[in-house]
Amino acid sequence: MGSVKDLKVIIPPEENSMGRGRFYFSDRYSVFDWGEMPDHIPYKGESIAILSGYFFEKLNERGIENHYVGLVEDNRVKSWRQLKGPTNIMEVQLVRVIRPRAVNSGYDYSVFRQLRGNFLLPLEVIYRNTLSQGSSLLKRLQKGEVTPQELGLQNAPEPGQRLPHPIIDFSTKLEVTDRYLKETEALEIAGLSEEEMQGLKSMALEMDTIITEEIERLGLQNEDGKFEFGFSPARTLMVVDVLGTLDECRFTYNGIPVSKEIARMYYRKTDWYIQTEEAKRVNRQNWKALVKGGPEPLPPRLKELISLIYRACTNEITGREWFPEVPPLRELLEEVREYI
Repeated sequence: MGSVKDLKVIIPPEENSMGRGRFYFSDRYSVFDWGEMPDHIPYKGESIAILSGYFFEKLNERGIENHYVGLVEDNRVKSWRQLKGPTNIMEVQLVRVIRPRAVNSGYDYSVFRQLRGNFLLPLEVIYRNTLSQGSSLLKRLQKGEVTPQELGLQNAPEPGQRLPHPIIDFSTKLEVTDRYLKETEALEIAGLSEEEMQGLKSMALEMDTIITEEIERLGLQNEDGKFEFGFSPARTLMVVDVLGTLDECRFTYNGIPVSKEIARMYYRKTDWYIQTEEAKRVNRQNWKALVKGGPEPLPPRLKELISLIYRACTNEITGREWFPEVPPLRELLEEVREYI
């Protein structure tokens, strides 16, 4: 499936019918599009599966279409409330994954204008409530690649400034390296109508609100995050993949990241990261071949802290002690400061 979870297909999707499958969430993680990093984060898989199931069931309560079926325990599909203990398995409905055709140094997306339904949109949909220091959108604003007016802002925001309203941003999903898109480009490559684009943005904003409401109870800020969407066979827009987790979202507590951003910040200080950024500038499709060697493992205590933070978040957001003997989230985050 990918660098952080595996997929077992039970029933393959067809042109006019969704399939059925199971995600197996692993303890692997990925940063900067590298793929699997050298460390595994203990209990990460279970933490992510439960938290995403929690948020999918929030969507169900709000009537937001999605592909979630339930969490799996003892080979039975259950609600998160019915689980006896942690699980790393989620059952979902499957849509087709149709890939754009690589041509020269780009991609041909014309196939998406011919599809009726039952497919994954080739987009990552990003919500932004804050433009943190180092934000990709902040960099694009500084370079003039996008203007504040295109984002519905009067002026360019300062780093760390809370935005007057959430911004919806887009990137590619099915290319070797993610590429940011303007809204008109996103609409074009996915073959969406104006009405469908507005529906997608409305769903993203509502999910942003749901996540914000939940994590603010813990004293955290919801900085930004990403969603994925697909169409059902009847071309009904639906949420797919995973949402609301520390892999999909960037949460902070008094400026301290509460996500895999902790690992990103650590690695940004390494020679390996400098090499990856330079390689991407040289060749966006085959950049990994230009990087000599790979990332070094995390310091042991930092890896342990990240594991504890994943577990503490799942315990505290759901209000249930899935993982015993985990210190309070705020205590763990204060210790993280020395590493970042």
